[in-house]
Amino acid sequence: MARLDVHLVTPEREVWTGEATFVVVRGVDGDIGILPGHTPLLAALAVGPVFINADGGRTGAVVDGGFLHVAHDDDTTRVDILAERAVLQDELSGEDLAGLERHAEELRGQGRHDEARIEEARVRARRRVGES
Repeated sequence: MARLDVHLVTPEREVWTGEATFVVVRGVDGDIGILPGHTPLLAALAVGPVFINADGGRTGAVVDGGFLHVAHDDDTTRVDILAERAVLQDELSGEDLAGLERHAEELRGQGRHDEARIEEARVRARRRVGES
């Protein structure tokens, strides 16, 4: 059976690697789902959730932008998620979402609206992954 060879990495560490059956990421133009046999693809990632279905379970993570690269060779589809920053679902429990929301409000109050939107996207992504 064809599978996905998935690598979620940041400049600091390899966050998750292994075989999977399905991957969903948030691209800058919307969600992208990857199944075995997917055509080659290069896409920019937005701040958002990543879901990896593997071994009957689902692993969630949040990425702060980056790139998705998909390559297909014979029965193997390689999926590289190259993220600026990535946090696994298990690591989210210690994060202060209220603090991130306050920071977004401070940025908005300073007229730094683009930065505030990024912070708000981080909060939404972390909530979505934390609730799944």
